Amino acid sequence: MAEMQGWTPKTRLGRLVYEGKITTFDDAIGTGHPLREPEIIDVLLPELSDEVLDINMVQRMTDSGRRVKFRAAVAIGNRDGYIGYAEGKDLQAGPAIRNAIETAKLNLIKINRGCGSWECGCGEAHTVPYTVEGKAGSVIVVLKPAPRGLGITSGGTARKVLELAGIKDVWTRSSGQTRTTINFAHATFEALKGTTTVRIGGGTQ
Repeated sequence: MAEMQGWTPKTRLGRLVYEGKITTFDDAIGTGHPLREPEIIDVLLPELSDEVLDINMVQRMTDSGRRVKFRAAVAIGNRDGYIGYAEGKDLQAGPAIRNAIETAKLNLIKINRGCGSWECGCGEAHTVPYTVEGKAGSVIVVLKPAPRGLGITSGGTARKVLELAGIKDVWTRSSGQTRTTINFAHATFEALKGTTTVRIGGGTQ
């Protein structure tokens, strides 16, 4: 496979993927082996897209003077249930973005979607299955099931993350310093993580 050119697996999971014994992300996670090589994701989910959400300069004073680095925030997803998020730093913008993308692949998760809104009974996986909440810094993001056709009731950063995850309709509420792009993106990702847990009792909201 083209994705494997120049890749020499260093982990047990990497070797299983390289040898073709594991062919899906779900099977890879099911092995229980840690995901430590981004090339695994390149092979199993080659259709991933990435979105640079924010990039800025970070200055730090040291004994030798002022040190400047770039910090990038990146989300990746296949717009069909898989989403990853990470931040990366480097002395130059390009490498910072690449570092963030590689780390986001290692943070990739499969979210659960559904038709959890009482206003909708289409049965299709177009929204979050129940209310979830994520927090990063001072920012809190709440996602609630919405009827089909509503769309994403948020703009900018949160919309980009949700679209990459494959969420088409959702009510959103946020609080805190939402102008801080990195925290807003991270909080949205943490909220989506909440869909991966199983709820017992109470049904959907």
